[in-house]
Amino acid sequence: MRADAQNTADQISKSLELLAQRLDVETAPYRLEEFNARVEDPNLWDDPDAAQKLMRDRQALVDSIATYEGIKQELADNIELIELGEMEGDDEVIAEAEASLKSLAETAAQKELEALLNGEADANDTFLEINAGAGGTESCDWANILSRMYVRWAEKKGYKVELQSESAGEEAGIKSATYKISGLNAYGWLKSESGVHRLVRISPFDSAAKRHTSFTSIWVYPVVDDNIEIDINPSDIRIDTYRSSGAGGQHVNTTDSAVRITHHPTGIVVTSSEKSQHQNRDIAMKALKSRLYQMELDRRNAAINEAHENKGDAGWGNQIRSYVLQPYQMVKDLRTNYETSDTKGVLDGDLDGLMGAALALAVSGKSRAEAQG
Repeated sequence: MRADAQNTADQISKSLELLAQRLDVETAPYRLEEFNARVEDPNLWDDPDAAQKLMRDRQALVDSIATYEGIKQELADNIELIELGEMEGDDEVIAEAEASLKSLAETAAQKELEALLNGEADANDTFLEINAGAGGTESCDWANILSRMYVRWAEKKGYKVELQSESAGEEAGIKSATYKISGLNAYGWLKSESGVHRLVRISPFDSAAKRHTSFTSIWVYPVVDDNIEIDINPSDIRIDTYRSSGAGGQHVNTTDSAVRITHHPTGIVVTSSEKSQHQNRDIAMKALKSRLYQMELDRRNAAINEAHENKGDAGWGNQIRSYVLQPYQMVKDLRTNYETSDTKGVLDGDLDGLMGAALALAVSGKSRAEAQG
């Protein structure tokens, strides 16, 4: 086998080693048998939430096993094809198998990154909060663009997206919005997006066509599972109801059912503006518990804690990523130095490259800290 093909095969083998380690491949079949036995329990659906979690955990294990076995088998098949092609002098077979290996290496690398999503809450659903920074209409429009970007990314992942609350800008865009994004590893993928995002462009609102810089902050925190206990003292919170209206269309809500909960000890404020006041109380309380849980995760994880403490206001010097549309096209993550000129693709939701680089950096940083500790 030629050197470049051998290198590609070696890369795939290394990814397989990590996948096997994360999966604990030796015990995986026994864990799947246990899941299958629990699924057959006639009383399973007496607790719908627990049943759904069980089914999701089972499916995650099934998918992980299938991914590992599929990559392993495809690697072996392509190596065999290359060796057969070399024996028979068939360059066409060799070229086809080598191309398949390159494609498989990309898939294996992606699955390797996904396997690194093994933090305490990485598998959870997530809340994503968007807040326009100083700058009026410009920042509100930028917040709206980011909102569209994350919704498109989530939809491409097959995640469920629910708008929890939204405050419209005075002239355009949004002042703030909170989404609940549901799906396996939603928090794990999105957690690296917390921070200030900076936009440089020719403003569509400036008749002089001058360049403007806008800032919007993103905050991501996990949805708390029901089996995680978060105690909230009723005397520590204030619950207000108010009239709320969204940016238009299906999100308009002109009743007095919107709910705002303020947690006095931390200053955390959460809102929800669905149709039912009872539903809004439930959603807002879950969001508050999630925020408090995120604070606890921050205390346990020095790297995440430092990132949040350094996030600061949505302005100069605090950004994690720059999106430059003028005078050239570039998106650059300032933590990883990952950059791309495909600004349209990124704003249309192609974020896996940026997220993957941040995830790999976080994992390597955690590994170094553990080694030093």
